[in-house]
Amino acid sequence: QVQLGESGGGLVQPGGSLRLSCTASGTIIAINAMRWYRQAAGKQRELVASINSRRTTDYADSVKGRVTISRDNNKNMVYLQMGSLKPEDTAVYYCNADLRTTYSDWNYKTYWGQGTQVTVSS
Repeated sequence: QVQLGESGGGLVQPGGSLRLSCTASGTIIAINAMRWYRQAAGKQRELVASINSRRTTDYADSVKGRVTISRDNNKNMVYLQMGSLKPEDTAVYYCNADLRTTYSDWNYKTYWGQGTQVTVSS
């Protein structure tokens, strides 16, 4: 069974840093784009950052210059390095990836992780 699992969330003071990790496990033939989303209490889920198979990255305006997304294809992992954290960064952060899981099907399906809580507070 294919799963995405996040780790690295926690409580951090304003101005601090966190590194989130996400691992795709199970039978995975290939991974296309990988993304981080977040959802703050009472708000819609929003795209924070994405990285495609060629390692082209894109960021939400709200995090540009403070966040770096990266991936390790050998480990089926994606990371989100966050710095200069602000209280408004408080949210549940979700990993998302487009995965090909069988040799007989060339289509990619999108999978989600369960999320990890990031709280920025003094």
